[in-house]
Amino acid sequence: MTGQAERDVRVVVIGGGQAGLATGYFLLRRGLRPWRDFVVLDRQDGPGGAWRNVWRSVRLISPPAYTRLPGLPWDRGGAGPPGGPEVAGYFARYEEHFGLPVLRPAAARRVTAEAGGAERTGPLLVHTGERTWRTRGLVNAAGTWDRPFVPAVPGRESFRGRMLHAAGYHAPEEFAGLRVVVVGGGHSGLQILSELSRVADTVWVTRRPPEFRAAAPTEADLVAVTDAVAERAARGLPLKSVVGYTGLSTTPDVAEARERGALHAEPMFDRVTAEGVAWDGGRTERADVILWATGFRPVLGHLGPLRLRGPLGGIEMRGTRTAVDQRVHLVGYGPSASMISVHRAAAQAARELAALSAAA
Repeated sequence: MTGQAERDVRVVVIGGGQAGLATGYFLLRRGLRPWRDFVVLDRQDGPGGAWRNVWRSVRLISPPAYTRLPGLPWDRGGAGPPGGPEVAGYFARYEEHFGLPVLRPAAARRVTAEAGGAERTGPLLVHTGERTWRTRGLVNAAGTWDRPFVPAVPGRESFRGRMLHAAGYHAPEEFAGLRVVVVGGGHSGLQILSELSRVADTVWVTRRPPEFRAAAPTEADLVAVTDAVAERAARGLPLKSVVGYTGLSTTPDVAEARERGALHAEPMFDRVTAEGVAWDGGRTERADVILWATGFRPVLGHLGPLRLRGPLGGIEMRGTRTAVDQRVHLVGYGPSASMISVHRAAAQAARELAALSAAA
């Protein structure tokens, strides 16, 4: 290819969060040269991935031995679980320490196959708007933060109060004295409810009755969850929420909220009204705010032209590689969507793509 706006590299990594950084580290270990052989495209304005944007009270809950990225220890002493700014700061040090080739802000708008190239074997083109990257291998490590999910409940457009997703939530003080309906039975919904209920009149709504764990998950429990998610991804099935595998953990804040009687979950309402929410049986609840803590979906839209989805609705996987295209790997997706599991996935993707691009 020619032109100043086009560049050739062996591997393009999309996403500068934990999955993208870990993949970059292992590409370095495989002998790929930064900027010349591979690049990491990050749509954020600065380092830290999604941790730059999370709400104030979010804490990393991984066991201490796994609270790090490969190759760089994170000695935090006896401090409690780190919050967003501390995690983002560690990511910034990680990039600098290893000299990772992170280009930002650079959002991958779409990925296409080069015209005239062999089916599923020729070069890929990663379009960012200002530049097109021509590459033999691709790692999608874009995560989920940029795709918050809100279910299609009838009447949402009629609501006269404030409606927001957990991605837009920051701190409980702005909701003091208001009546807030918190929708979602996952860890985010539970955490937000626990702190909001101290200052606001809250109603908790979940699609299924919440299930609490008797104890914190062990390493064996987490491995079992990873294996279960991997099995689902290998079959090309849509991914389930994490809490569907793990159950809810009782943190000190959750225990305190239970003591206050704030953890009574109502079944999912049937529609939104101008004044709040309603159930088909005639029950209604007034609301000033509806907060959707209903999770996120993987950011995959830019891969649409590659036709990776199978007939069951998901992307069939072989480890980190998509089953239909050996050029494309997903890291930070499904079984590798945590700091615990991303190490092995990033190493595997780097190993296979280094070999593929060298042979091309």
